Amino acid sequence: QVRMVESGGGLVQAGGSLRLSCTASGYTFSTYRMGWFRQAPGKEREFVATIRWTGASTVYADSVKGRVTISGDNGKNMVYLQMNSLKPEDTAVYYCAAGTRVVAGRSSLDYDYWGQGTQVTVSS
Repeated sequence: QVRMVESGGGLVQAGGSLRLSCTASGYTFSTYRMGWFRQAPGKEREFVATIRWTGASTVYADSVKGRVTISGDNGKNMVYLQMNSLKPEDTAVYYCAAGTRVVAGRSSLDYDYWGQGTQVTVSS
């Protein structure tokens, strides 16, 4: 059974930093990419960042570009999200996801496995 677990969320003041981690386990196949999404109360889940293992290619949402860095270790099935200069509007539950298909990775439909999420709260 595939299991993905996020950690590292918490409460931080505006301008602060957090590093989220995600560990995936329970699968023997190779994933094509991993990504991070977030969902704020009353809003739809939105794309944050993705990393494609081949070439370590990364893509970011415009709202976080320059403040967030996604990285990972395919061999260890881990992905990280370093978030700096956090803003109150970054407050959301952050989810990591893994995808096995050769797709762009900006849509939640591009991913096959999801974690339960970790809460990030940024106070003003």
